[in-house]
Amino acid sequence: MKDHDDTLSTNGASRRSFLGNTSAALVAAASLPILAAAQQTSAGTHTGVNEQELGPRNPGLEAQEPNSVFPPLTDAGGQPPFKYPFAMSHRRIESGGWTRQVTVRDFPLSKKMAGVEMRLISGGVRELHWHVGSEWAYMTAGSARITAVDQQGRAFVEDVNEGDLWLFPGGVPHSIQGIGENGCQFILVFDDGNFNEFETFLLTDYMHHTPSEVLAKNFGVPESTFDNVPPREKFIFASELPRSLAEEKKQVYEVTGPVPNSFAFFTGKMAPTKVTAGGSVKIVDRKNFPATNIAAAIVTVKPGGLREMHWHPNADEWQYYVKGTARMTVFSAGAHARTMDFHLGDVGYIDQSLPHFIENTGDTDLVFLEVFPTPEYQDISLGEWLAHTPSRLVNEHIGTGEEFLAKINKTEVVIAPEK
Repeated sequence: MKDHDDTLSTNGASRRSFLGNTSAALVAAASLPILAAAQQTSAGTHTGVNEQELGPRNPGLEAQEPNSVFPPLTDAGGQPPFKYPFAMSHRRIESGGWTRQVTVRDFPLSKKMAGVEMRLISGGVRELHWHVGSEWAYMTAGSARITAVDQQGRAFVEDVNEGDLWLFPGGVPHSIQGIGENGCQFILVFDDGNFNEFETFLLTDYMHHTPSEVLAKNFGVPESTFDNVPPREKFIFASELPRSLAEEKKQVYEVTGPVPNSFAFFTGKMAPTKVTAGGSVKIVDRKNFPATNIAAAIVTVKPGGLREMHWHPNADEWQYYVKGTARMTVFSAGAHARTMDFHLGDVGYIDQSLPHFIENTGDTDLVFLEVFPTPEYQDISLGEWLAHTPSRLVNEHIGTGEEFLAKINKTEVVIAPEK
């Protein structure tokens, strides 16, 4: 009887074990379609129940930021946002045009550089002024007359057009005036993240806040000469168009002559530094623009092209997106990576030595600016590094095989594809 009970006990345990295992198998089998669906949605459809949004959402903004809503699986960690749209900046409108800015106060990551966007009507003047930091500029539309005087009294006056640059060193007084039928629009970049466009040294402010008897003594004229000095700043104001460029150059060059190195740079006269099947780049730094202490690259990437994986060892990078759409991934130490989408008017910022790439995600050319608070442009590409490191050593790290490593370009591609 004992043997029979033991048999029943053993058989019961076997039945329970069988039923338990069968139930687990059925549950697992039933869950397979759900897991498969979840895996399928991760592949790009984003329609699974695990990806639905039940609460409030902003579909317009989400549509512009697909790589934040559904980031690549390679993204990881708490990388802070590295973009700020000019469209979110407060715009100050005056009689001669408008302006807005993106500084470290708006964009905490932008510690070493600040940006300003400005529009001047035809005849509109950005008042004679100066500031502590250097001013680098890129003309995005129209034409402007720019003037400056250096520390030896040497003068500068020039007309610039869409695509041209200028650089005014810190402390050098200058002005900008819209000319032509529609005036101009441009981007200014300053080598100071805390720069404030609304707190510069203005000619009218300085004159108004100096006693008239001091002004009279300084210039050797009656006090009445200064009766019409405005009681407040003019900042951006409407004015008559300037005289001809030739006439103004003749006037301002008297006695002291022109500055030895022009503060303007005409990019249309410059051949691209590098051209590939994927696009082109023009690098402007002290090597070809002696007056500048701010280096820059004007990058054009064709649809599907890639500004190759790289980093800048000598400075932070400030970006402005002129045309097209893109995505950029920035990697930082500690295995942090984040991908963000970029559109016209967006500012990007990458800390010194952080590797990144920029990919054209649209169907038209992507054009963006890379600007650096240093006189010399420098970058290191991932491909160039691997190509000039012993292949056995590299293969021990990444396991691609030495044949792949032998085929990497020995010089940086800059914009892929190369051919």
